[in-house]
Amino acid sequence: MHYRNFGKLGFEVSTFGMGCMRLPQIAEDSPLVDREKAYEMIRYAADNGVNYFDTAFIYHNMTSEEILGEALEGGRREKVKIATKLGFNRMETNDDIRKNLEEALRRLRTNYIDVYLIHGIGPGNWEKIKQRKIIEEYEQFRSEGLIRAIAFSYHGNFENFRDVLDFYDWGMCQVQHNFMDIEKEVTAKGIHHAGKKGCALVVMEGLRGGNLACPPPAVQEIYDEYPQKRSGVEWAFRYLLNFPEVSTILSGVSSLEQLKDNIAIFSKPDIHAGCLSETEMNIIKCVREKYTSLASIPCTGCGYCMPCPHGVSISGIFAKLNESIMFGTVEPTRRVYSFYTNAKNDAGQCAKCGECEPKCPQNIAIIKELHNAHEKLKGWVG
Repeated sequence: MHYRNFGKLGFEVSTFGMGCMRLPQIAEDSPLVDREKAYEMIRYAADNGVNYFDTAFIYHNMTSEEILGEALEGGRREKVKIATKLGFNRMETNDDIRKNLEEALRRLRTNYIDVYLIHGIGPGNWEKIKQRKIIEEYEQFRSEGLIRAIAFSYHGNFENFRDVLDFYDWGMCQVQHNFMDIEKEVTAKGIHHAGKKGCALVVMEGLRGGNLACPPPAVQEIYDEYPQKRSGVEWAFRYLLNFPEVSTILSGVSSLEQLKDNIAIFSKPDIHAGCLSETEMNIIKCVREKYTSLASIPCTGCGYCMPCPHGVSISGIFAKLNESIMFGTVEPTRRVYSFYTNAKNDAGQCAKCGECEPKCPQNIAIIKELHNAHEKLKGWVG
């Protein structure tokens, strides 16, 4: 296992961090975690070089912290770093913030948390977080020895990310990045900016929710042209490890087999910062272009068609349909689409008024494509 400095905080972490959001469940349709399997995986990881574990209050119906704490008892807690998070929606009062931290410590069976994150900072809550002086509350916890590092997780664009990062001397930031979303979220500019500030940087969604793990045949053909055979998972992780600014990469493993595979990848001697040659970078570029070419609707997400007078989330629906085709994830996408239906943002709300089509710079037949999307994505039963 390879290790990297955790920013300027004075310790090293394994480049593979075990995410505890996708622990094994007792059945595919059950929300309950198979605790014995989860304990086995967490302990195996800790005994085989993984020293960074990521969880949060909300994961697995508020049981993830408890499961992690139970698994690490018996001497393993002292060998690892634990990161957990609290969302701003759980911070109605300052008393709530302390109460939630105390409950997290109890669930994790520890006297301190190595990295405590303000979960999901973004344009919609950042001003309120500053006004409420939430960071000052975290500083008080740190002075009491209850937490070691103050951090945040982020979803959003680079400009807002830079504003948050520059506002405070953060110990760590956790961001989404992968080789498909190079122009979304914080982008490579955000990664480089965090590195310049000496802030530890943790990457989530490196496999894009698992979508990059099983390449379709057209993508696999590109990978197969390279003489050294690698899985889609390894290519995705190598892309991220190529950044020297990245401290650790989270992977939410759901089985011991996945865990062992990840540990093996992150333990290869040649998987380090700057590990990708120009040829390998070009392969990833070709793979990205191939995935994009598989999309059936040429929607760029520009938003010119919005807002729809009937509430249809046009670009969001097209993006989900394209993803289901690109990554072969029809059933998971149907589940997500059910949320659109519940919120009455689905394509079934389209009244065929035609207001959107003249605004589309791609000249998409929006009404027709919305109908097609609705037929392909409706009907999820959970």
